[in-house]
Amino acid sequence: MTASATAEGFGAFTVRVAAGPADLEACFAVRKEVFVVEQGVPEEIEYDAYDAGAVHVLAFGAAGPLGTGRLLHGPAALDRTGGDASVGSLGRLAVTGAARGLGVGAALVRAIEGEARRLGLAAVDLHAQTQATGFYERLGYAAYGPEFLDAGMPHVAMRRAV
Repeated sequence: MTASATAEGFGAFTVRVAAGPADLEACFAVRKEVFVVEQGVPEEIEYDAYDAGAVHVLAFGAAGPLGTGRLLHGPAALDRTGGDASVGSLGRLAVTGAARGLGVGAALVRAIEGEARRLGLAAVDLHAQTQATGFYERLGYAAYGPEFLDAGMPHVAMRRAV
């Protein structure tokens, strides 16, 4: 899956499923920049055993990687979806500071939803940082359950049918 878009004043970018070690390295570099460096998430908890079996998506522009996200499905997603095997788990969505507000995040979410449909999933769950819930609500996600801490930051669970 590859999709192209143009961000006003930023140029064209593509969103694709990560294929091969170089793409995965680019995904991890964006996550390190956003979560570890910018938000202070400890590096030892940012990367986990789920990365190996996840579907990773990557937004890439002329200046390099712009954003990433991952989709967990099957047994890897069960503890994040209330045990529902028909639901995937969107996570590790990160957009570089220079690319924020340009549609990259929305394009990544839509690509992950497309992969969820391709895998036969009925919905996608995510754990949103509470300050990002408006972004996900605009994309059709609804919050459910109480607020909780993840990596020391408040989050809320959200879901959208795909």
